[in-house]
Amino acid sequence: MTCIYVRKATEKDLDAISDIINAGRYFLKEQGIDQWQGSYPSRDDIKRDVDNGIAYVLEVDGKVAGSATLHLGIDPDYLEMEEGEWEHGSEAHYSAIHRVAVSNNYRGQGLAYKLISGLLTISGLLGFKDVRIDTHPKNKGMQHIIVNSGFTKRGIIRTKIEEDDRFAYQIEIH
Repeated sequence: MTCIYVRKATEKDLDAISDIINAGRYFLKEQGIDQWQGSYPSRDDIKRDVDNGIAYVLEVDGKVAGSATLHLGIDPDYLEMEEGEWEHGSEAHYSAIHRVAVSNNYRGQGLAYKLISGLLTISGLLGFKDVRIDTHPKNKGMQHIIVNSGFTKRGIIRTKIEEDDRFAYQIEIH
């Protein structure tokens, strides 16, 4: 039987996470999506998130199969929204899921759903009932995963790092 779970990332996971992010960068480029095509996210970004305890990995039978970041509290990119609004406002008590990526070796197995589900559970356990996420307007695959994970599209935000518009989504958990 396969053992799949989400856990906090450690420094030992940096190479695996970097490889997954870089493969994801290439996968997006192949689809003509300019998300992650600059230096972001860099290994330093990943290390900072590991050091801050907000980086997570999806482990499958002892191997890192995916990664994401769970930002806790106000996200500066989410303060202003175009063409919509956040339920409970931009400065509510929420967590935000960022940089969801699954290894090429596991693509197509529905593991992004398991990763997001695990992060929703962690958010709830940490007292965050409002969870937010965003993705590039051309990233149809991620949009599909987000909506099928129960999120509702709320509007458009603009990221400061990549200076790009993103579709913004939100879910309330109990």
